[in-house]
Amino acid sequence: MEDFVLSYVVTGLAFWSTAFLVMRTLMPKRSYEFCNRAVSTMHAVTAVCMSCLSVADWSCPVCPLNAPSSQRQMKSLAVTLSYMIYDAGCCHLNGDVRLDNTVHHLVSIVGIGAGLAYQRCGTEMMACMFITEISSPLLHLREMLKEMGIKDTDLNLLVDILFAATFSVARMVGGPYLTYVTLTTDYPILIKVSNIL
Repeated sequence: MEDFVLSYVVTGLAFWSTAFLVMRTLMPKRSYEFCNRAVSTMHAVTAVCMSCLSVADWSCPVCPLNAPSSQRQMKSLAVTLSYMIYDAGCCHLNGDVRLDNTVHHLVSIVGIGAGLAYQRCGTEMMACMFITEISSPLLHLREMLKEMGIKDTDLNLLVDILFAATFSVARMVGGPYLTYVTLTTDYPILIKVSNIL
């Protein structure tokens, strides 16, 4: 594994934790979950931008398959790994210890870690990151609007519609395609499992 990966993970973990503490300080009347969702939104936007910037050829955004990961892809994965570690800790500190949430974090951490260790499949992992994170800002905004008392409004309806459309297209078009690619290409098993889940 490249030396910069550990540095990115440690720096990222410090960044996400500091961002959360800043949110708590700037918005003392907002809930723990609200502040965590603000940080999660920052990560989602960052992850989508980084995954787009890592595309080498927009005529085939998921090419080349099973290729060595570029340094940009490895940095993007390290940033997301640091966020997943932060979010797992943040959820546990808030008492949000649910089986589905814990499994989600563990599978993500192990899968991203495997991608970084193997230094392969960066293209596919960037596609997975894009598909899973593209609707996250709208998901978090929906919940944040509820806490702000902006529910049953036109703005809330618009966010709901945009979330449903973005989530559906990403998960029902992009998701099956990426699953097919993952299952039909010779990948390490940990990467297959993390991309499918």
